[in-house]
Amino acid sequence: MKKILIVDDDADIRLAISTLLEGKYELKEASSRSEAMETLKTFVPDLVVLDVMMEENDSGFNLAREIKDDDRLKNIKILMTTNIDNEMNMDFKKEAGDPDWLPVDDYIVKPVEAKSFLPKIEKLI
Repeated sequence: MKKILIVDDDADIRLAISTLLEGKYELKEASSRSEAMETLKTFVPDLVVLDVMMEENDSGFNLAREIKDDDRLKNIKILMTTNIDNEMNMDFKKEAGDPDWLPVDDYIVKPVEAKSFLPKIEKLI
């Protein structure tokens, strides 16, 4: 069974994502960048679903870089979840995949809807 780590500081969002994925994947959750890094010591997922803004506005960006810079973790796919597109007028379509600034494999804008979210998960896994 493929493994997914869900990283988001909002418990309701973690629950919503877990509900969509339960039974199909082995799931773990983390509520912060530091908790995610601790989880990654023993749980190496196939995919990380990662929020951009957690403890700090750039926590998700930093975690994505940490994952991609770690030889043991660098092959993990990252799906970033964000509403930063709307809040800060950033074009994630253009930036996603940039190895220095935004080393993620794809992103999805919140609120996460099953019809667009599940195909992205299946494509990445």
